[in-house]
Amino acid sequence: MITECGPEAEAVTRGLGFDCHDVSPVVSVRPPWELTHWTMPLLELLVIAGAVFALVHAIRRRRAGDPINLALWWASLVYLFVIEPPLYFPEWFGLDDIYGFIFAHNRFTVQFMWDRLPLYIVAFYPMISQLAYEVVRSLGIFRQRGALAGAVAVAFVCQVFYEVFDHIGPQLKWWAWNPDNVIVNQPAMGSVPLKSALLFASVSLAAMTYLVVRIPGRWRALAAGVLTPFTMMIAGIPSSLAGTNITAQAWILGAELALIWVAGLWLVARAVADPPSPFARYYPACYLAVMAVCWLVAGGKLVSSGIYALVCLAGAGFVLFKLYRVAPASSR
Repeated sequence: MITECGPEAEAVTRGLGFDCHDVSPVVSVRPPWELTHWTMPLLELLVIAGAVFALVHAIRRRRAGDPINLALWWASLVYLFVIEPPLYFPEWFGLDDIYGFIFAHNRFTVQFMWDRLPLYIVAFYPMISQLAYEVVRSLGIFRQRGALAGAVAVAFVCQVFYEVFDHIGPQLKWWAWNPDNVIVNQPAMGSVPLKSALLFASVSLAAMTYLVVRIPGRWRALAAGVLTPFTMMIAGIPSSLAGTNITAQAWILGAELALIWVAGLWLVARAVADPPSPFARYYPACYLAVMAVCWLVAGGKLVSSGIYALVCLAGAGFVLFKLYRVAPASSR
C-alpha cells in the first residue's frame, strides 16, 4: 500500500466513488461528462473562468498603475503551494501524527498529485482572493479606512462567499472530510470544520491581502504567500488553548467568527462604494447564482449546515446590494 493511500484515505475516497490506489502520481485527465455529478464541470468552468477574468482585470489594473490586484493574484498561488501539500500529504512532512488524513477531493476533469489536487482548486485561490479584495476595494473601504479595516472587510466578504461553496461541496460529493480526524475536523458546522471556516475562509485571505497591501516592492507576492500560513497559526492559538475540549473549541471559534461578522457588517454597511469594476460588478453575482443553482439541485440527506449557508448567501447578497448602489457610468 502506498503511503498516499492509507486506510483512512481509502475509506474516504471509496465513499466518493473511486479507489485512491488507482490514481496517477502526476496528472490525470478525464472527460467532463464522466464526472460523478453534472455540477462538477459547471464548478470547474465557473472557478477557472473566474481566475482568468481576475487575471485579466489584475493586469489591467497593473497597467493603470495599481500593482495590488496582480500581486495578490500571484500571492494566492504561492500560498496554495505552501499550504496544500502538507494538508494532502502530512506524512511527507512528518506531520501525520499531528494532523492525520484530513479530506479528499472527488475526481474532476484535470487533477494533480495522486488525484488530490484538482485544477479548479488551483484556480480557486486566485479567484476567491480577487473576488473578496476587488469587492472591498470597490466598496471604498481601503480608501476610506485603510489597510487593516480593508483586510477585516475582506475576511467578512470571503466568509460569506466562500462558505456558500464550502457547505455545498460535501453535499454534492465534490470532496469529503475524514470523519475520524477529530484533531482537525472537529468541532464542525454540519460537514464543515469550524477551523476551516475560520482560518481558511477568512483569516488566510484577510492576512494575505493585508500583507500584499503593506509590503512594498516586487517581492510582496512571494512574501505574502509564504507568511500567510503563519498568521493562520497565530489565529488558531485561542482555540488550541481549549486542548481536546471540543465544546470549548466550538465556542471560541464561534466567537471569532461572530467578531468577523459584526466588524464586517459594520464596515460594509458604512461603506460609500466607488463605481465597481467590471469584475466586481459581474463575477460575484455570477458566482452566487451558480452556487444557488447547486444548492437547489442538491439532493439526499443534508450533511452540511444549510442554515449557515443561507445566512452567508444573505450576507453576500447584502454586500452586492451595497456595491450596486452606485451609478456604473465611470466603472474602472
